Amino acid sequence: MEIFASPVEDKIFYAVLVFSWTVYIWEAYLACRQRKIYRTTMHVPTELGKIMDSETFEKSRLYQLDKSNFGFWSGLYSEAEGTLILLLGGIPFLWKVSGILTARFGFGPEYEISQSLVFLMLATLFSAFTGLPWSLYNTFVIEEKHGFNQQTVGFFLKDALKKFAVTQCILLPVTSLLLYIIKIGGDYFFIYAWLFTLIVSLILVTIYADYIAPLFDKFTPLPDGELKSEIESMSKSICFPLTKIYVVEGSKRSSHSNAYFYGFFKNKRIVLFDTLLEDYSPLNKPGEKEPGTGEENEVAGNESKTKPKNKKQGCSNPEVLAVLGHELGHWKLGHTVKNIVISQMNSFLCFFLFAVLIGRKELFVAFGFHDTQPTLIGLMIIFQFIFSPYNELLSFCLTVLSRRFEFQADAFARNMGRSSELYSALIKLNKDNLGFPVADWLFSMWHYSHPPLLERLRALTGPKQD
Repeated sequence: MEIFASPVEDKIFYAVLVFSWTVYIWEAYLACRQRKIYRTTMHVPTELGKIMDSETFEKSRLYQLDKSNFGFWSGLYSEAEGTLILLLGGIPFLWKVSGILTARFGFGPEYEISQSLVFLMLATLFSAFTGLPWSLYNTFVIEEKHGFNQQTVGFFLKDALKKFAVTQCILLPVTSLLLYIIKIGGDYFFIYAWLFTLIVSLILVTIYADYIAPLFDKFTPLPDGELKSEIESMSKSICFPLTKIYVVEGSKRSSHSNAYFYGFFKNKRIVLFDTLLEDYSPLNKPGEKEPGTGEENEVAGNESKTKPKNKKQGCSNPEVLAVLGHELGHWKLGHTVKNIVISQMNSFLCFFLFAVLIGRKELFVAFGFHDTQPTLIGLMIIFQFIFSPYNELLSFCLTVLSRRFEFQADAFARNMGRSSELYSALIKLNKDNLGFPVADWLFSMWHYSHPPLLERLRALTGPKQD
């Protein structure tokens, strides 16, 4: 089958492939530099001697080395798969199959949105199927080997099916409405499409923790006590409109830890992972079964596992407050609003450029669509392929900005008088998550959305910043 009709289409197609592989080679080069650090840094550097013991250092080195090796092979597979799909005409083929399926239900080519939804479901199903072996290996080989995985295979598979179902329930209606808006929006459809995606994103952020996340994890109110009182007091001191504090049962999946807040206007909630709380985490209680991996009372060997792999993980209450001081700093300093504004400005720009490019037939022909120009395919071609160079540049700029925000949030917690607690919390969290504190400068600059541990610790103990 002839894919290309003219040199213009050839140039577009091969430019996409060349850029994709250029990005992959660049990423592989950066990863190679970092792997060299993992392989050659065998002993704790002198400046880390007081904050990391040799056993933890070696564990983190081996963990990050395994993750890096895995990332190389999974990335190579992903790049090769994407290239083959393009070269073999996988996208137009899947579009044709979706047309055949919709035709069987009496929907002809004029029902483009119906065909688009079938195409989208088939594409996501294919992606989930091909990605499953990699996800299984990452969870049950790498994470298991280094003591992080807390799931059974049965729980993992049920969770994957649930995630796929929930994704389809959100993705398909939203996509159908977006395509409809684009089709009826006239010359200014890009404005309406942008407004629609803005509204959808705000709704999803609002309802995620209340209605979507509980489908996968158990959220319980933080019990009354000293920690809850201190969190409420700290929030009140900076006028943070806190309404609820939840503990999420993250220990049923992994021993990694986290904390975040969500909500708009006067309805803010804080969520703490149970693995973050030293006195709360089930992983610190020997002999307990895995909570949430099935029925709580199932016998060992079925859907439960004994604990713990990482004893005494998490932070003390003063350290948890310091971590929350950092998170609340993001709110007080306007980082959350700034990120939303940047995201929406970028979204508007992309929809505007999409409106400019969607009428260019050569873009569709370059990817094997000679006789039809489906809107969904146009979105895929322009947003995923044509915008690739712009997306890479934007991603790097946002990474640089994120590091700046992290330093500012650390400084905010320090100005609240929680410098020493945040200092020790960062060390503990780095240990619990087996973060490797030594990084290649170029790899760090390109990838790290958070500053390396040593840089954050130096900033906490150095002169105060305005």
